[in-house]
Amino acid sequence: MKKIVSVLAVLFIIQGLSAPALFAQESGDGVAASSEIAMQVSDIPEIKLGFTQRFIFPFLQGDNPLTAGNNITLALTGEVSPISLYALAEAVWTPVAFIELTAGARIVSGWQLEIFGIKGLNGNGLNLVGENNESVYEGSPFDSVIWRLKAGGAFQFDLAAVFPGDWNHVVFKTYHEINYQANSRAKKNQSWFIESDGGENMNGFNYYGNFLLAYQMPLFLNMAGVIAEMNLNLYDAPGRSVWGDDLIRWTFSGVLGFEFAKHWNIMILAQFMTDRNYKESNWKDLHYTKRTFDSLYVRYKRVAAVVTFRF
Repeated sequence: MKKIVSVLAVLFIIQGLSAPALFAQESGDGVAASSEIAMQVSDIPEIKLGFTQRFIFPFLQGDNPLTAGNNITLALTGEVSPISLYALAEAVWTPVAFIELTAGARIVSGWQLEIFGIKGLNGNGLNLVGENNESVYEGSPFDSVIWRLKAGGAFQFDLAAVFPGDWNHVVFKTYHEINYQANSRAKKNQSWFIESDGGENMNGFNYYGNFLLAYQMPLFLNMAGVIAEMNLNLYDAPGRSVWGDDLIRWTFSGVLGFEFAKHWNIMILAQFMTDRNYKESNWKDLHYTKRTFDSLYVRYKRVAAVVTFRF
C-alpha cells in the first residue's frame, strides 16, 4: 500500500491539504519528516501558494503486512492567495493498511479584491439580503475568521498489494467526513463568503465525501484517474429546501499526474459540477435564499494545475 500515497495527493490538494510526501527523511528514533511547496492555478482564474511540514510517527506497528506500516501523520500547512490566508493542521492515523482515520482544523481570513475589472473577489465577508432581495456584500479586510473542525475516515485499496507489480497499481479510495465550519461575524442563518465561492455558506455542520479510482504507471505520465466528490449542508436553515440547499452538490474530476523530476510533480484536473436552475427569470439579481429551486444540471467548473516540489 505504500505507493498509494503518490496517487492520492490530488484528493488532499482538492481539500486544501497535501498527501504524505514521498521523500520523508527518517530520524534516528524512527520519526520521518518532509516538506513541500505547492502552487495551484486554474482558468477561473485563481492562484494559491502553500507550504506543508509533515511528520510521520510509527504507532502500533506489527509484524504482518496489514500493520507493519501503521503510523500517525501530522501535517501543518500555511497557504496564501490574492484574497486569503490559511492555516491548517491535520492528523491521520493508519491503524491498518487499508484504513485511515482523520482529524483536522483550519482557520482562514481574507479581504475583498477588484483587479482587471473583475468584481466579487471576496476572501471573506457576509452575504446579506438587501432591500430588494439582492445580494449585498458586507465586510472589511481581516474583520472575521472562518474556522472549521473535521473528523473523518477512509478506506483504500491497491490491487498491487494482492498482485505485486509496477503495472498493477489500480487504486480505489473513498473518504467521508463530518465537519463544522463557522464565520466569527456571522449570526445564525446569515450567509458568508470564503474565497469567492458564491457566498452560500452558513455556520453549522456539513458532510463531505469522495470516491477515487486511479491507475498508477511507472512512466512520466504516472497516474490517471477519476474522482467524484459530494458536499451536503447539515445545518437547519428555515426554508432551505426552497432554494435547493438540502441537495447534495457533486463535483466530478478527471485527473492526470506527471512526475518530471525526482522531487517535482504536476497534476492536471478537469472538473464539472452540479448546479441549480431556478424558477425566477431574474434569479441572478436575487440573493440565493430568495430563489426557488427548479432543477439540477451539470456544468463546467474549471481546469486546474498543481505543481509540487517535495524536499
